[in-house]
Amino acid sequence: MKAKLGMSPIAWWNDDLVELSDDVSLEECLRQSRSAGFTGMEKGRRFPDDPKVMLPILRKADVTLCGGWFSGTLANEELAANKDRIAPMIELFKAVNAPCIVYGEVGRSIQGDRSKPLATKPVLSAPEMKAYGKALTEFGEWCADMGMPLAYHHHMGAVVQFEPELDAFMAASGEGIPLLLDAGHLAFAKGDVLRAIDKHHERIKHVHVKDIRRAVIDKLDWSKQSFLDAVALGAFTVPGDGSLDFGAIVQRLADHGYEGWFVVEAEQDPKNAPPLKMAQIGHKELMRVMTAAGYTVETHGFPK
Repeated sequence: MKAKLGMSPIAWWNDDLVELSDDVSLEECLRQSRSAGFTGMEKGRRFPDDPKVMLPILRKADVTLCGGWFSGTLANEELAANKDRIAPMIELFKAVNAPCIVYGEVGRSIQGDRSKPLATKPVLSAPEMKAYGKALTEFGEWCADMGMPLAYHHHMGAVVQFEPELDAFMAASGEGIPLLLDAGHLAFAKGDVLRAIDKHHERIKHVHVKDIRRAVIDKLDWSKQSFLDAVALGAFTVPGDGSLDFGAIVQRLADHGYEGWFVVEAEQDPKNAPPLKMAQIGHKELMRVMTAAGYTVETHGFPK
């Protein structure tokens, strides 16, 4: 089985908490992640939106674009508006040969609002979830027809956060909207990562290997503290530095035949968790567990 290892630039620059950002260029970010062994990077705010500008940067760094976040609003906005906003991103991602666009729901979400406690996250009724799943399926099918598949990212603070919500969403949606499994977000939400893999493996097309610090999460007051408070306190980290058993998680994905990207997405304060050092820790741990699970990790970056 073949796998690829990528990173998210959120370890270097945080879009929601500017104070958790290092004053480092895109080129240096790519250089550091590539030196740690990663061959892919998800799109961040310092990436250019012109493929003619982006491709030479990726080529020089020997890195491919392995995904990127789209702030979807289908929980409270029409399909047409989302199609209009994602269309330029589809063309960009096609031009640089990215594997998918990550759909993250921000409609009605509290994930980016530090004033909203974790306990105030939005909840969809059963009819609302059914309609939401139908809309996401239609949107995912349209994006695939346009030449770029989506991967749906369940997320803390959003309408699909808890494991039962993920199950309900998967039941309400179809194959037209593949799943991004994020171990850290599901574990934060007190879900069972291995059980989720067993239930939904057929639609998992992208994986975020985000680790958590259980001691930090267990101390959170959900009635007072927000998702961004948790991030600032160090709730997330890279594999090998946290509480999750990625040996078991990667093995379970291998058991179900998953092949593709494993992306380290670990937002932290770069002053307390130097990104290069964390990238090296994460890569070492992933190579250990992936080798044990029978994966061959691709080592080439930008296509020659």
